[in-house]
Amino acid sequence: MRPASASLVDPEDDLSSTYGGDIETTAIPSYPSTGTASAQSPFALTGEPEPLPYVQPDDGSSFANYSAGAASSFSTGPASSFPAGSFPAGPAEVGTDELTEDRIKAAGRRGTMDLGLMLIRVGLGALLVVHGLQQAFGWWGGDGLGGLRDALTESGFRYAEALTYAVAGAQIGAGVLLVLGLFTPLAAAGALAYLINVLLAGISANNGALPFFLPEGYEFEITLIVVAAALVLTGPGRYGLDAGRGWARRPFIGSFLALLLGVGAGIAIWVLLNGANPLG
Repeated sequence: MRPASASLVDPEDDLSSTYGGDIETTAIPSYPSTGTASAQSPFALTGEPEPLPYVQPDDGSSFANYSAGAASSFSTGPASSFPAGSFPAGPAEVGTDELTEDRIKAAGRRGTMDLGLMLIRVGLGALLVVHGLQQAFGWWGGDGLGGLRDALTESGFRYAEALTYAVAGAQIGAGVLLVLGLFTPLAAAGALAYLINVLLAGISANNGALPFFLPEGYEFEITLIVVAAALVLTGPGRYGLDAGRGWARRPFIGSFLALLLGVGAGIAIWVLLNGANPLG
């Protein structure tokens, strides 16, 4: 354990007055006394060991004494000739952040948030699935595909025959994905596009009037639109198949893009397939 006042120093960065350069920490080869200068290879020093980082003690005098002894030992004898107990250095301790574990635990504490998101997600998904099955097969008092086609035609939608299957299938598909918590931002964006068209069709059929409260108002459709938009932004929570994805842990830019996609798709479908001014 090194002293708290000591610091780890790279010999190449040490410019103190007590350090004379690499000569104090690197062995210098002895040159032969006879022979010409050309016999000595100009690259003889390239194989020598690099100076290693050392721990600078709080008192520079002890390190100066150690450095002089180290240089003498390197040049006159093997490494075992270092005097015992002359090393002021010790193993460096790598510091750790004591709050790291607490931060990890705090990030995992979400309380009942994920349970609430699951209830909202499953509730909206189940509603879409039931409504889609009612329109597709006439279950639970529904009119089936024929009734849906007639409703789309009366609302002014073009290509109502093909659009009938797309509307019923999109509701069921988006609802199933929301219940499973799979591709949640895209599923919620699809639900949002569908609900926007439902609202616009209702306003258009009511000559541009927008009452809010039931039985004539659109509070139900508006509430579902808000719920779908919220699910796009929040993600599915941890209780779904998307639990390991980024939009379930920390939704941000992708969720904003999915929200814009849902709103844009809803408006584009109305403009391209209906084209009427819902406000009259």
